[in-house]
Amino acid sequence: MTDHPQHALSQRNSTAFRGSISHARLPSAATDLILLGDLTGRYATGSYSRLASDGRSVIPRGDRQGAAEHGHRITAAIACHVARAGGSIDQLTQLLLHPDHEGGRHARGIVLRSGQTRALDYLRRVWNSASATVGTTLALESRHHAYEVLAALRDRIETTPWRGERGRTALRVLRAHLNFAESAGGLLHHASERQTAEEAGISRTTLRAVYETVLKPQGWLRRLRVGHGREGSTWYLNHASACGRSRPVPLSHFRSTQFPPDPALEEWTTPETATTADIDSTVLARLMGHDAFAHHALGSTALMIISALHQRPHQTVGELVGTASVSRANTYRTLQRLADHGLVQHTGETWTLAPQALEGFGIRLPDALNGHTPAQGWDKVAEHHGTRGIAARRKALHTAERAAYQQALDRLAEHRSRAVVIVRDGRQVLVPMPRPDEIPPAWHAPDGRVLDPGTGRPAADWRVATDGRLILITPADQRSYDELAAAHAEALSEWESVA
Repeated sequence: MTDHPQHALSQRNSTAFRGSISHARLPSAATDLILLGDLTGRYATGSYSRLASDGRSVIPRGDRQGAAEHGHRITAAIACHVARAGGSIDQLTQLLLHPDHEGGRHARGIVLRSGQTRALDYLRRVWNSASATVGTTLALESRHHAYEVLAALRDRIETTPWRGERGRTALRVLRAHLNFAESAGGLLHHASERQTAEEAGISRTTLRAVYETVLKPQGWLRRLRVGHGREGSTWYLNHASACGRSRPVPLSHFRSTQFPPDPALEEWTTPETATTADIDSTVLARLMGHDAFAHHALGSTALMIISALHQRPHQTVGELVGTASVSRANTYRTLQRLADHGLVQHTGETWTLAPQALEGFGIRLPDALNGHTPAQGWDKVAEHHGTRGIAARRKALHTAERAAYQQALDRLAEHRSRAVVIVRDGRQVLVPMPRPDEIPPAWHAPDGRVLDPGTGRPAADWRVATDGRLILITPADQRSYDELAAAHAEALSEWESVA
């Protein structure tokens, strides 16, 4: 019985492979990628398509461009493996330029086309990018390890003060991404803007604002790939934030019209809120999508206070200022609003949640009564503030936007045409095909196909597009309607001159 060719190749190159990176330990997946290449097509996804100039539709790349993108992704993946294993750029170069290593085909192709110097410059850029990426990411050894990292990140989120309305909104967005990461089983996850907005209970405009002004600058979240078509964006939660290595950026404006007080006169004031917070983000994650916590209802301040009181009951206003990262004035106002709805109660100077305040969301307090289900109370709160149904309307709007976007993609995918070329007097002449908006209505079949006027039967190679203007003949052409119209006019002029 003979060995499989791939196994034989791996055995043949194992000696040279071990010698080139002897002190580094690479996983078996990295070894197979270097020796055998991308056999499963994992790195081919998205390589042979790109986002069009309109920023919405997806068009295929040329064969050479797609192969180059695919090869670059393989090269970058190998560089990350070598960097994470403690290797060097010299070892990476030796691995990729080895003639028997399939994973280095792209690098060796650059050597053949552009020379050794250009190839080494390219590998140096890839190595620098891989080293930077490895320094800010974490290799998860198992699913248990992934959940440990996510738990540490959750603890870091719950003890970080989120000051100001924008900071509290950023917490809702970050907690939504943490929900997605926990479902995905790791820091790397996929999520669209609409999906995240629905999870956090905010609008897409607010979502983009906190992305750009809070979460990305502070290093909590990084978008690795922008989603397009049917794919959501690829996100990575920064584990360095869980380890306390991220340095927060002030949320206030960086320019101020006021001069700082004179420290010699001891006019410096200490911030109201403490440097650490103490909330239960699980409560926040379950409540933030409800209509009662929309911007014009209880809002994010109530979310923070409820989460802080659930984490540690019987707190004074001064303690809540620190644990919930809310100013004293906002704390007083929000506690009074919550008390008016019967959600909190106070004894002397301490405040606590009502016994059944959080039931109906899977959260049961120790002294809750089993027969009481006050989930309807949240709907009444939302109705009182005029925000009831806002989450359903937002979801319906997003559904309609997704449907309209999908229809647009389908219409763009149908904008094709087949060119018929004949040879006349030794040169090729393009025969202009009839434009679909010039086809008589009698030629249109009910199922979208075109009837042959001679036989009355549907033509196999013709179909009317959903916009009524273009006909799908073959998926090989990606020209737009304007380009097809210009090509048709040029072909018609050339055809008439030949005739």
